Amino acid sequence: MFRPLVAGHDGLAAGVIAERMGVSPTNVSFHLKELERSGLIMQRRESRSIIYSASYEALADLVNFLMDDCCSGHPAIRENVERSGACCSTDTTSPEGSVVA
Repeated sequence: MFRPLVAGHDGLAAGVIAERMGVSPTNVSFHLKELERSGLIMQRRESRSIIYSASYEALADLVNFLMDDCCSGHPAIRENVERSGACCSTDTTSPEGSVVA
């Protein structure tokens, strides 16, 4: 659910996210509401749509907690994450050339 929100820097409507994920808008709205309540995403109204976007500061805080507090800063875990570069890739296209959803 985060990939479309992070890839769509300006945010996306729930219907667009649902379409990209291939699930019902009702299902997506339920999860977006909970993510918004947790502070991991934000919402704003644009005309008749509610646009959801990632709260990058909150996401960074969560990642820092998981890496330092939860994993006790375990060097092997941090090393694997840093070596893979998977968490910080700026490429938003799949190998087929379409936008990753």
